[in-house]
Amino acid sequence: MHGWTVSTIIAFAWALAPLLAFGFAGSWICEVCNRLPVALRLTFPVVLGIPYIIACASNLHASWLVLYLLLPIVVAALLWSAARGNPQQNGDWRDFLVLLILGLAVDLRWFDSAWPRQLRMLNKLVLLDFCLYGFLVIRQLTNVGFDLKLRVRDLVIGLRETLFYAPIAVPLGLALGFLHGHAGLPSAGRAAGVFCFTFFFIALPEEIYFRGWIQNLLSRRIGRDASLLITAAIFGLSHFNRRAAGHFNWRYVLLAAIAGIFYGRAWQQENRIGASAITHACVDSIWVLWLR
Repeated sequence: MHGWTVSTIIAFAWALAPLLAFGFAGSWICEVCNRLPVALRLTFPVVLGIPYIIACASNLHASWLVLYLLLPIVVAALLWSAARGNPQQNGDWRDFLVLLILGLAVDLRWFDSAWPRQLRMLNKLVLLDFCLYGFLVIRQLTNVGFDLKLRVRDLVIGLRETLFYAPIAVPLGLALGFLHGHAGLPSAGRAAGVFCFTFFFIALPEEIYFRGWIQNLLSRRIGRDASLLITAAIFGLSHFNRRAAGHFNWRYVLLAAIAGIFYGRAWQQENRIGASAITHACVDSIWVLWLR
């Protein structure tokens, strides 16, 4: 947080609060929100765009301000329409439209220029908040499995899938020249810090998006196995421009797609984001600490 002001810390806390609130008290929040009149329920998520105002108060742009205040309402309205038109929750076109637009916005960095460089991670959190409210409160999508009250079983499943993936990924990654082993044992503090940061700011958002929403919805349309493979492929393709600006990084895509299979397996065993996020965080932490 070097260089952050009080206002940016408040913006960060505001953006992180919905993730934690839904993770620890999601059922209660949904119950309370769904007692509200429909008009208020659909307009209330405007408060989720406020982190942009707080973080960028000294350099607000009207177009970005309108986007961050209206987009959560548009997401809520689309998912309200999906809930009414597709109550069986087997994947409506409006579900996938919301996921496509917000997924591309993150992956292609459409909104990054709205934020100071050091605060661009906030954009990902804010867009995640829009979808959390939309899918959990408005759409009332079941089987997402987002619960931060983690269980021992989540840890067991998460570690098991990490152990299944590592013997495939490490030799393949080294052979492709994507992974580069290096000696040295990180301190316990550094290892814990890398894992916690990765779990909360990389693994959780991505697992909610790819497993809790995409794989969850696809499984209702095309079945368990096909949804696992297709979601893994989409997850892999979402890494096409990472670590290779301007180029299609096929090595990263391949390894991420294979990883997506094991993340998806961890999630689908008991429909628990916690389990897949543990696998995801373990894999990324091992990469950061020993293989990057």
